[in-house]
Amino acid sequence: MRRDLFDDVHEDFRASFRAFVRNEIVPHHEKWEAAGRVDKAMFRAAGELGFLGMAVPEEYGGPGEGDFRFNVVISEELQRANVIGSGMCITLHNDIVLPYLLGATTEEQRARWLPGFVTGEAMGAISMTEPGAGSDLAAIRTTAARDGDHYVLNGSKTFVTNGMNCDLVVVAVKTDPAQAHRGLSLIVVEDGTEGFGRGRHLRKIGLRSQDTAELFFSDARVPAANLLGEPGTGFGTLMRNLAQERLALSVSAITGARAVLDWTIDYCREREVFGQRLSSLQNTKFVLAELDTATDVAQVYVDHLVRRHLTGDLDPEDAAKAKWWTTELQQDVVNRCLQLHGGYGFMEEYPVARAFLDARVQTIYAGTNEIMKEIIGRSIDNPRGGERR
Repeated sequence: MRRDLFDDVHEDFRASFRAFVRNEIVPHHEKWEAAGRVDKAMFRAAGELGFLGMAVPEEYGGPGEGDFRFNVVISEELQRANVIGSGMCITLHNDIVLPYLLGATTEEQRARWLPGFVTGEAMGAISMTEPGAGSDLAAIRTTAARDGDHYVLNGSKTFVTNGMNCDLVVVAVKTDPAQAHRGLSLIVVEDGTEGFGRGRHLRKIGLRSQDTAELFFSDARVPAANLLGEPGTGFGTLMRNLAQERLALSVSAITGARAVLDWTIDYCREREVFGQRLSSLQNTKFVLAELDTATDVAQVYVDHLVRRHLTGDLDPEDAAKAKWWTTELQQDVVNRCLQLHGGYGFMEEYPVARAFLDARVQTIYAGTNEIMKEIIGRSIDNPRGGERR
């Protein structure tokens, strides 16, 4: 399908990042999959080559390029190379963590943190989920009590992407435990903070090279100057940034689906069964026709939302629609493509097998698809302005 989302400058950026993936990630991906985390030297190399913190203004060492299409290019190339696990440290850093340090920080905080975000000296993470609180942010129990010029943090977090490798982490805490959403705040905890510790390096069925960890806070004293915004404003900040997070996952999902479909088409053209190419059988043709059409349709919608995001017109409900639809589509595409591979689809040496495992979490994180439908349903039941758009 022909797309008109990108300009020449994005395609030049794509060529550069594709070379980076080929030279700096692909040769090491298997080793990092086994280790459960990437070598941070790769992350710093990404910074040196301009693939980190593209939206950071020039006064803080960045290029000041807030065009989200560059983020899209990075996600697409990682999926096409089938190394999304190793590359997620980059996409999480750029797409999900950075917006908090751009939109909710003071001048002093930006000067302190953003230069390292560009160079790769500071890998970012965000920590919301707790053992007893998943998508329900109001149920967070990690507390931050004010004590002079510090906040004292106590609690635990889990499923933290970049949790082992991160140099700073945006933590959702309760500064007023008596309140629900209004008691939620965000505070940045830096590596080396006394009382801040990492727990288990969690083992996953997919995305194995993307390190995931538990974090613990035991009377961790964090400077009050690390608070993002005012106390009690954390929920609103999270809601503003979750739309981009869900759009980013939609980009990854639709690109992952297209990559698997392309690999499968090539396989079906080469594979012979009953004396003829697999692609010539009617069932194969019909399956590929269905998946090709569905993937193209979803791509059009995602590209439409990217354009809206560029103009500041992306709303949370439409991002939720894209997130659940594309991630469910990705599951369907990967599952049916694996079936077309027959027994070979169950072999780790075939890319569809790894994609099958790596894609499974897409319907779960950044808010489960059930939560996405709840968000959409509420907007239908209580439309803004009294009418549905």
